[in-house]
Amino acid sequence: MDAERLRAYLLRLPHVVETMQWGANLVFWVGDKAIGGKMFAVLSLDDGQKAVLSLAAGPERYAELLEIEGVFPAPYLARAHWVALKHWGVFRSSELEDLLEHGRRLIYDKLPRKTREVLAMPPPAQRKLLKEKKKLLAARGAKGR
Repeated sequence: MDAERLRAYLLRLPHVVETMQWGANLVFWVGDKAIGGKMFAVLSLDDGQKAVLSLAAGPERYAELLEIEGVFPAPYLARAHWVALKHWGVFRSSELEDLLEHGRRLIYDKLPRKTREVLAMPPPAQRKLLKEKKKLLAARGAKGR
């Protein structure tokens, strides 16, 4: 697995949106953050980072995953049961895909009811609502300046 293959896989999952944040990090969200989406994975594109990937593991799998060489508590997110991978060879591709789908599902299940209702809308209605929400957020940001 590498960054490009991982990105392609994640963007095929239901309701996944990506943003570039905190320097050279791709952040993957379940639902757009403008409608209350939550992040479930962070992919570092910077070679100088300690981790290539951080992901939501959940309380059930967290301790088990930390026993694997190359896995450590994710900086800033360990308290939320996130783990980080030191390099791409820690897991086989299929194992990593399973972990990411598990993390996506954990986060989806924690989304507020209203956010899950928006994600259940037909795509055109969802896009329209998202466009309106972003327009409203931009207007609020312009007033604050």
